Amino acid sequence: MSKRTSLIILGITSIVCSRTMFLLFNDPEGPNLLIVMVMAVILYFLSLVVYLLNHLNTGPKRLLSAILTQIVIATALYFFLN
Repeated sequence: MSKRTSLIILGITSIVCSRTMFLLFNDPEGPNLLIVMVMAVILYFLSLVVYLLNHLNTGPKRLLSAILTQIVIATALYFFLN
């Protein structure tokens, strides 16, 4: 898998995780697009750090660890903010 494809996948999963996190809040107006995108950028850069510093794993394991990082951070932030 190419590095560019992995980065695109990380970007898409960060948007999905961010959007899901804010959808779970009990807000009658729904999630604000700006806030969702800022949280997606934060999740993306935190998982990008994990992706780039994870030299022990290669290929799909490296990408899966970065995606798992996004899911764990989004879940922790949801419980912390709720």
